[in-house]
Amino acid sequence: MKLDLDFDKKREIPVGDSGRVRFRFRDIAVEPGKAVSLKKDFDPDFTGGYDDKEGALEKVAANVERLSAMQEILYAQDNYALLIIFQAMDAAGKDGAIRHVMSGINPQGCQVTSFKAPSAEDLDYGYLWRASKAVPGRGMIGIFNRSYYEDVLVVRVHPELLEKQKLPPSAHKADIFQKRFKEINNFEKYLRQNGTIVLKFFLNVSKNEQKKRFLARIEEPEKNWKFSPADYAERKYWDSYQTAFEDMLENTSTEWAPWFVIPADNKWFARLAVSEVISAAFERLDLRMPEVSKARKNELMQIRRQLLDEEDE
Repeated sequence: MKLDLDFDKKREIPVGDSGRVRFRFRDIAVEPGKAVSLKKDFDPDFTGGYDDKEGALEKVAANVERLSAMQEILYAQDNYALLIIFQAMDAAGKDGAIRHVMSGINPQGCQVTSFKAPSAEDLDYGYLWRASKAVPGRGMIGIFNRSYYEDVLVVRVHPELLEKQKLPPSAHKADIFQKRFKEINNFEKYLRQNGTIVLKFFLNVSKNEQKKRFLARIEEPEKNWKFSPADYAERKYWDSYQTAFEDMLENTSTEWAPWFVIPADNKWFARLAVSEVISAAFERLDLRMPEVSKARKNELMQIRRQLLDEEDE
């Protein structure tokens, strides 16, 4: 049931003409059950000792082509689904990673769901309800831009939001988030057991880099639309969010649905790392085009002969 990626194998990723990126998935993966310190364990500026941005983007493009080919087989085989979850602080590059890494995917086989503040209808159900409706069907790729993890992150940093969830009095206890961690783990185990592969990416941007990106959005007119005062307001809670992220990573990275902490200060490397993890997960599925039976082949050949016998108009 586990994802079974080889976390210890060094990835010798050829990039451009000038070298290779060398890193292990263990460098960016959260080991299940292990305590997490984002400051000590994960460097937002990590690039595997490589600095060729253009070469890395060439490799991303090659991975996009591979993903497109594998998605076609995933769709045809119709046994598995792939759910990709992105979580991050504002300006970490979620939208860009989704756009670049999944750019070659056939829209017919892919769906992106962005989770904003819950609606009045959403609040009449449990916090997993709206996410469960958006889980991809077999043969499909689903991407969550934020997710049900908001209910152990933003709701934790802003307890007043918990009051709006109309929970019964018995649910308002100090251990509510520990309970939610277990509920999420069980939900993802259920998905995995039924053929949905869950990949989770936390884009780890530094506070200084976020500041630079916020300033760019303000100072460059064409980027003004990207900036919201609410994003700046949340920056004031940076330390609280870091604690919430660490607790989330520590308690919900499992063998069947691991978390990958993607260094996000360099967008080109973040996109490379994400594309490598997704490609490796696809390869582990050993996807194959459906085999056509002998009877089906005979039927196709008969139709072929009839088509060839038709007179062109």
